[in-house]
Amino acid sequence: MSVLPRFRKALLASSLLFTPVLSCVPAHAADAAPPGKTIAKTAMENAVRETLPNGLQVVVVPDRLAPVVQTQIIYRVGSASSPSGFPGTAHALEHMMFNGSRALDRDQLSTLSARIGNVNNAFTNEDTTQFYFQAPSHNLDLLLRIEADRMRNITLSEQDWTHERGAIEQEVARDLSSPYERFTIALNRALFADTPYEHDALGTRESFDRTDSKLLRQFYDHWYRPNNAILLIVGDVDPDAVLQQVRTRFGSIPSAPLPPRPVVDPAPAKPRTIAIDSDYATGILSISFRMPGARSADFAAAQILSDVLASQRGALFALVPQGKALATEFSYNAKSQAGIGNALAAFPKGQDPEALLNEVRQVLATIRSKGVPAELVEAAKRAEIAGLEFDANGITALTQSWADALAYNGVSSPSDLVKAYRAVTVEQVDALASRLLDPAHAITGILTPSGKKAPDISSGKASESLLPPPDKAITLPDWARSALAELPTPTPLVQPTRFVLPNGLTLLVQPEHVSHTIRLYGTIRHNNDLQQPKGKEGVAGLTSGLFLFGSETHDRLALAAALDSLASEASGGISFSLGTLTANFDKTLALLAENELHPAFPEKAFSVLKQQAIAAQAGVLQSPGYRFQRAVTKALSPAGDPTLRETTPQSLSSITRADVQAYYKAVYRPDLTTIVVIGDITPERARQAVLHAFGDWKASGPRPAVTLPARPPSRSSRAVIDDPGRVQDEVYLAETVDSGVRNPDRYALELGNQILGSGFSSRLLQDLRVRTGMVYTAGSDFAWSANRGAFVITYGSDPDKALNARHAALRNLVTMQKTPVSDEELVNAKAAILRSMPMERASFGGIAGQYLSLVDLDLPLTEPYERAKAVYAMTSAHVQNAFAKWLRPDEMAQIVRGPAPTK
Repeated sequence: MSVLPRFRKALLASSLLFTPVLSCVPAHAADAAPPGKTIAKTAMENAVRETLPNGLQVVVVPDRLAPVVQTQIIYRVGSASSPSGFPGTAHALEHMMFNGSRALDRDQLSTLSARIGNVNNAFTNEDTTQFYFQAPSHNLDLLLRIEADRMRNITLSEQDWTHERGAIEQEVARDLSSPYERFTIALNRALFADTPYEHDALGTRESFDRTDSKLLRQFYDHWYRPNNAILLIVGDVDPDAVLQQVRTRFGSIPSAPLPPRPVVDPAPAKPRTIAIDSDYATGILSISFRMPGARSADFAAAQILSDVLASQRGALFALVPQGKALATEFSYNAKSQAGIGNALAAFPKGQDPEALLNEVRQVLATIRSKGVPAELVEAAKRAEIAGLEFDANGITALTQSWADALAYNGVSSPSDLVKAYRAVTVEQVDALASRLLDPAHAITGILTPSGKKAPDISSGKASESLLPPPDKAITLPDWARSALAELPTPTPLVQPTRFVLPNGLTLLVQPEHVSHTIRLYGTIRHNNDLQQPKGKEGVAGLTSGLFLFGSETHDRLALAAALDSLASEASGGISFSLGTLTANFDKTLALLAENELHPAFPEKAFSVLKQQAIAAQAGVLQSPGYRFQRAVTKALSPAGDPTLRETTPQSLSSITRADVQAYYKAVYRPDLTTIVVIGDITPERARQAVLHAFGDWKASGPRPAVTLPARPPSRSSRAVIDDPGRVQDEVYLAETVDSGVRNPDRYALELGNQILGSGFSSRLLQDLRVRTGMVYTAGSDFAWSANRGAFVITYGSDPDKALNARHAALRNLVTMQKTPVSDEELVNAKAAILRSMPMERASFGGIAGQYLSLVDLDLPLTEPYERAKAVYAMTSAHVQNAFAKWLRPDEMAQIVRGPAPTK
């Protein structure tokens, strides 16, 4: 479960930061229709809807990409409606929705979730609480039964809340270990003081300690009603049959009067500066403004203004190639009744941010006084419209697109947003910029890498409530047991058409006609640890970064403008891609190939990028995030291993433009390249286009080694990476696994891991979170490469619980080795893996990612089918023997990021 503000962009990693991409995205497909020709409705328009007599709003959106369905039930209530003094009530109730109801107790729900594929979660924000499940299409009725029962019949016992409080308080500790989360909480208070948006949806430990089941029941009874909900059903379904199922499951649930909805009417913001001590590798500054809400008449114009400010052809991004900022971004977080706009810029650790702050202020002042470039407004309109079109290329993206339109924007479909974006004028955007970007109402934030201790957010109360494990096997109700009685029989997957061009390039093509678009994904097999010359560590990153600056024919701005004129997006590098309307595929592909095969690597850009990298890398090496990952690598690798090579300011300083050109020539080669094309195209048409664009690309010299050698078994070790900015420990227990991806017991290990540490029903999560409340997240996984394997257990907990959590985790691992897993666990794990396989291919990106991963590992494209057959036939003895043979609990390395564990 999580708290996710709308439209907040993924911003920060432990090092850096925002990835440059050349983009100007397509207009709506209907714009490209030839005169007199009608193009079929797209998934943003093609829905069947009904409002039941009890007020439940039902929307069914067919999408035939995969035999998968996703439900999302949206309750139009969030933290803004929480009782005074209890800001996390909506978030707490979201958690309790997974703790059992009349039809399914907590253990039955987790078991059922596993058997249908383990793809489900929920999130809470200021205005809504949303729950989603994904499953094979024929299991839709199970999902409807779950949500119908939870709508009015959750258990909500005091005992369940007492133990769940421990987990949710661990979630609070995890999120407040993030400097940007702490900044966001302070920003909300500054912009929305004395309104329902003042408090973050996360909640606080203090409020949770005062919360009881009676308060939660009252909130549930007030708001969890069919007349306050939207039920979205998206995927490979028959809408008429689905509506009949919905009427059967939800029709008898009574409606009820709803409480008054909160009104957000903040006073004008007063300027102030929020200073946050950060553990990031680089500094971040922000200038924030109040923006229109998602239901405002100004929303579309505000979104376009935000996109213009974020454009790589705009003045804010220009600070990066000018060498004044390491990265920039403009983000827009639109809640229903109000929003926040953030102009963000990154600076090296140790640098005074004042000069950069003045530069950003000047950019915003110029936009406010002189307006925005008209061509960027048109590009932004096309980008937003195209983004809605591309959402049809993934079941989850399409579901969320409809959810946003219905629940946040208050419109009938995403196509209404298309109309709104088309109607935006330059004059509207200019007027909005003049009104909103007012420094007299701006909040400045500065996140400075400092190494100082984070504020204490603990309540002083250790909330642990032990729950006994089930004393007998979990039995599902008859309706669930009968629907899931048989495991899915493995069937061969649809295979792409495969071509190998004369220059050795591999092309995979899979036609999919769910939208009027084409996506291309390309990757070049490489290994930086093996291929970067000694003493030139960092040359790979510099080479990739320089693709932003265009080709020998089009410089950075000219290439972006050319893509803009085609309403397409493209990005070059070691991994490259494009997205375009069908009609513009050839021209977009030509621009991508030009950038990929003939990059400019201009001297001035190289000099700027190099200096930025040198300045940033010093902070990266000191950052806790980097040192933590470095400690994990050292724990698993012998001295002198290639993975221990390190990019330093000194190695970066030694790199010349000639080094970049030499690295490009040696590493970027067609015989190590795979391209996947998915979308509205035939295999032969794709082959001809790719051959024309990439056919003249030639490799020189012998193929380089890109596979790491085997390594010896790792040994037990312990390391604590001090991170004063964290209040919660992040813990890895890790070890090597002999052999690589062709390990003869790989499938048995992966099946066992499904039982041990994958999903809410796993032993680790049930033991460490559900039973004891010691952690919020816990899991385990295997990582494989050609010659190497690794196993890791991860969890996050307070320092005084970290060692107890370790003991519990290792106890579970030893039990896997000494005791056969139960028949029930084995069936659940098999079902989770087999039923999740279609969901792994429920998006263009998922399909392409699977193919590219298999190619990188030198595995056949039929490997998922072989895996399914192996899993289907697996026994508990196979699992136990594999865990006993390959895993070594006594040799697990322990790496902790945060305060040293205290007990």
